[in-house]
Amino acid sequence: MKVLVTGGAGFIGSNLCEALLERGDEVVCLDNFSTGHIENINPLLEKYPDHFSLIVGDIRNLSDCQTAVSGVDYVLHEAALGSVPRSIKDPATTNAVNIGGFLNMLIAARDAKVKRFIFAASSSTYGDSTILPKVEDVIGRPLSPYAITKYVNELYADVFARTYGIEYIGLRYFNVFGRRQDPNGAYAAVIPLFVKKLIAHEQPTINGTGDYSRDFTYIDNVVEMNLLAMQTDNPQAVNQIYNTACGERTTLNQLFDYLKENLSEYDAEIAKIEPVHGPNRAGDIPHSLASIEKAKNLLRYAPKFFFKEGLKEACKWYFSALSNEQSAMSGCESGHFVNHNKNV
Repeated sequence: MKVLVTGGAGFIGSNLCEALLERGDEVVCLDNFSTGHIENINPLLEKYPDHFSLIVGDIRNLSDCQTAVSGVDYVLHEAALGSVPRSIKDPATTNAVNIGGFLNMLIAARDAKVKRFIFAASSSTYGDSTILPKVEDVIGRPLSPYAITKYVNELYADVFARTYGIEYIGLRYFNVFGRRQDPNGAYAAVIPLFVKKLIAHEQPTINGTGDYSRDFTYIDNVVEMNLLAMQTDNPQAVNQIYNTACGERTTLNQLFDYLKENLSEYDAEIAKIEPVHGPNRAGDIPHSLASIEKAKNLLRYAPKFFFKEGLKEACKWYFSALSNEQSAMSGCESGHFVNHNKNV
């Protein structure tokens, strides 16, 4: 099959590209490198020169979307501007990318007659709903501009299915973590941000008391859900939204303790570090726990990694990657290293 992965140089996108290439698919990556990194896909470009191609483009340009979907069987749409705080600071750009860009991709996919359009939805759609676990058909009011954009994506996909006959599956991601998740920048996710601080022997800041909880989901589970969404031939499974999670709840305080436990295996000094606490973050949902029954029943989904197993794998990857990064930066500061990785 020929598959387009938008945002394919990003954290989730690059993992999807790798999984598709490993199973023999032809893959097209569309990315503008606003948040993705060429380093994430360079090894794939070198290893699969005949099956992997890169289009540098922006989903806000319809012509870029049309070029990217040419001859494609499936679209895995991962391109978006993530982060609740980013959307609060700059709602206009978040809207332009996440809604305008999404609509462009739907139009291009419709016109190219792709077989199925699979897209990254978000658990932020549940908004102020206090019901646990989160069930796909029951949502609350959005708490951020980002949440609004991801809900609008679901509405647009449903309208395109009913109006134009396009098949879609939306995957509501719950706090995805794992290899290649960027720990740098103002909008880094909590796990890589905490890991980076701990490896540097600095105190991470926990927002609030640390009692907020999340259904942290390891990257391999997300990859599996995307593959299942592509492959399903169950007519009841298409034109649906699915939670993509583990069905486990972990508080931020527990997360911090688990990270210390895992990382201190590599550096005993990390066990001595304690967090500091700051104010709660605007737009944050207090608690997040997914029901994955719908995905189990219709897509035959079964998480490959539960939280503690995934976290152990992630810590192993992060310790290696961040230790190498710090060594490179140290070498650069001493004048011996001039070609460390950078964003494009």
